Amino acid sequence: MADEKATPLLDELEKGPYPSFVREIKLAAKNNKMAAGVLHQLEKSYRDKIGYWKHGGIVGVMGYGGGVIGRYSALPDDFPEVAHFHTLRVNQPAGWFYTADVLRKICDMWDKHGSGLTNMHGSTGDMVLLGTRTEELESVFGELTKMGFDLGGSGSDVRTPSCCVGPARCEWACFDTLKTCYEITQHYQDELHRPAFPYKYKFKFAGCANDCVAAIARSDMSFIGTWKDDIQQDDEEIKNYAKAGLDIQSDVVENCPGKCMTWDPDNMKLTIDNSYCLKCMHCINVLPKALRPGKQRGVTILLGAKAPIVEGALLSSVLIPFYDIDNEGLDDLFELVEDGIWDVWTENGKNRERVGEFIQRVGMGNFLESIGLEPDPHMISHPRDNPYIFFDQEDEEEEA
Repeated sequence: MADEKATPLLDELEKGPYPSFVREIKLAAKNNKMAAGVLHQLEKSYRDKIGYWKHGGIVGVMGYGGGVIGRYSALPDDFPEVAHFHTLRVNQPAGWFYTADVLRKICDMWDKHGSGLTNMHGSTGDMVLLGTRTEELESVFGELTKMGFDLGGSGSDVRTPSCCVGPARCEWACFDTLKTCYEITQHYQDELHRPAFPYKYKFKFAGCANDCVAAIARSDMSFIGTWKDDIQQDDEEIKNYAKAGLDIQSDVVENCPGKCMTWDPDNMKLTIDNSYCLKCMHCINVLPKALRPGKQRGVTILLGAKAPIVEGALLSSVLIPFYDIDNEGLDDLFELVEDGIWDVWTENGKNRERVGEFIQRVGMGNFLESIGLEPDPHMISHPRDNPYIFFDQEDEEEEA
């Protein structure tokens, strides 16, 4: 008789030079029955080509509507160790800064109350604790709060806001991503813990257009650090790059999406027409000692991205081209989000329809009119090609 505890199919995933999730689960399984149950149920799923996890009802901690994702085994008699296998999303510190002491405490707590398996971090940003029983949820929540943590978002609510390390470690950050992420997280506590939207709503904050948190592709509302004035330029350092062998014409000028640069190889002079600069960060990435973001810094606010679930993937559209967030604060943005975007979307959005899909359905022009925001030339789907906004000639003449 074959060994019921053998995992020949999963063992294949340990082969090769790359890290293996199977190897990590096996390590946890040496001391944790839930982790062992995961292995054996997953092996059966691979063998039968059927997933044996199921969702069953709503489960959570007292007073919260989100933060816990209920998960149960479809074969509880065969795999009693994972009859319940709930996931907790934990609101991560801004920039993912942890101390070793706190991480040890979290791991000790999770070994005691759960499977010992974690996901550091989920695509939204949360620290994800994988697998515990219903009766353990309140104990886990109590220990997390003693350590200073709160649950993150799940379901049709504000998902856990997430940001890059920003000015804490990155010289390119054009605004304080950590501060902004913290303030928005604190302001939207009710919306984060109590689902009341048609579907999820994500905030992400990237210090520059390098976008290390994939905000433009993954968040409903993204804040991207940018600048309004000219790129800071050091001509002597540009000459040093050229003398060291960098092909500035090929590697910098020809890769500029705005086509705003010219290179004079005889005089080793780079000229930038900043009026055409798209603030993409490419030239700064290639010439970090010679070029820097401008001094008049702020954010571009975009709306409507999502991964390809329900409908296809969407990238964000520009909502506010430039906002001086350090000097103007967040009050105006709170008003735009709550009394504009959320008011229109929650009233008219379909179930499981992200705000980007809603905008696609009703049209950007109608959406902007509904939220009381003036159209802007930046609000186009393809630069200099295909405007979202169509102006009525009679309205233009009346305004003139």
